Amino acid sequence: MTIKTFRAETVGEALAQVKRDLGRDAVILHTRTYRAGGVMGVGAKTFTEITATSEFNPGRKTAPAAEAPGRERAAPAAAPGPRPLPPVEVAPPARPVRASRSPRSAAGSVSTPASEPRAGAVGPSVPEIATLESELRQIKRMVGSVLRQSHSRDAVHVGMPEALEAVYIRLMEAEVAAEIADGVVGAVRDELGAGGSGPEPEAVRAAVLRNVASLVPVDATAPAIGRAADGRPTTIALVGPTGVGKTTTIAKLAATYKLRMGKKVGLVTADTYRIAAAEQLRTYANIIGLPMNVALSPAEMAQAVASLASCDVVLIDTAGRSPSDGARLAELRRFLDAASPHQVHLVLSGTAGESALRAAADRFAAVRPDRLIFTKLDEAVGFGVLLNVLRRVGAKLSFVTTGQEVPDQIEPGNSERLARLILDGPGGLAPAGHEHAAAGAC
Repeated sequence: MTIKTFRAETVGEALAQVKRDLGRDAVILHTRTYRAGGVMGVGAKTFTEITATSEFNPGRKTAPAAEAPGRERAAPAAAPGPRPLPPVEVAPPARPVRASRSPRSAAGSVSTPASEPRAGAVGPSVPEIATLESELRQIKRMVGSVLRQSHSRDAVHVGMPEALEAVYIRLMEAEVAAEIADGVVGAVRDELGAGGSGPEPEAVRAAVLRNVASLVPVDATAPAIGRAADGRPTTIALVGPTGVGKTTTIAKLAATYKLRMGKKVGLVTADTYRIAAAEQLRTYANIIGLPMNVALSPAEMAQAVASLASCDVVLIDTAGRSPSDGARLAELRRFLDAASPHQVHLVLSGTAGESALRAAADRFAAVRPDRLIFTKLDEAVGFGVLLNVLRRVGAKLSFVTTGQEVPDQIEPGNSERLARLILDGPGGLAPAGHEHAAAGAC
């Protein structure tokens, strides 16, 4: 078999090279992306590298020619091996010989039972060669299956319709995890079938959107808010790494609940580490006309929340924490225990890489967030990583933000919306974001 490596600027171009050179039955062994070119990393381009092998084909079996007994003839071609099989001289058998599997000798040839000798035979018989070929074909199928299973994250769905393959490539380019993309493509193929030339692109797109959207858990109650069942104000805390936009998101939520939904809103900030962070939120509070308290300790947090008991909603802004700072995360946990929030939203930036998002989600799991907010979607490049993180964390998507404007450019989590962003990219983000921002208004 032939193993080659192909490089291109996109996944689609690299796959086209694989098909052109090795055919549609090629097996993908490995894929990777890397950046090259530029000066000190500036201006570098992203390239895709695919290592693939051609399909392994055993030798073609040829029908033996009818010849007179005792004459020498060539054995049918066996599967490729280090040396061709020697010619076989067949003598007329004394009685019919039953074709049966015989134990192989140490040298790899096939031995015959002592009770049925073959006069002058110097190699395997025709039935035995057929058995060898059958076994080689079985081995080849097993090897191919193992290769595909071992490299399932990199394997391309062989023989899928062109419309479905185009969407699969789009999912990979959007950085959707391979196992998720494989599951979506498999579900769509089962749903639409692959008869004839395959389903129409419109039908494929609609089915993929449905399947991707079904993987996005959303908080259906996020836009509507009021006093909690225990009689307290619904208390919402935002946590997350530094620089993800928690304070701006708090201001957007406060404006939405106060100005659009007519709720009584109170603010509490525990972010006293960042310079002027409390003053930034106080400026928003003064503009919107909201009461605000500052908590420097867990005890003060409990008092600050209790003082806002007449509100419908209390929003808590916490200090950004590095996911690697275990001591600060433990301190954050004490603040949250004192506040006893009804909802804890983990705020993550849509501009971060998947490894950083996963690390943050894993470390902030200690404070038990039950909802996710993705910010800065207007600056995101690959929306597939958001789906990957949602599936990993298992929390519901409550809100997304699409810019810095307060109180606009925030919208409730919407599974169909995120599915369209994954397939279409950021091109259609602004118009839809404006429509969804207004959707939460009374």
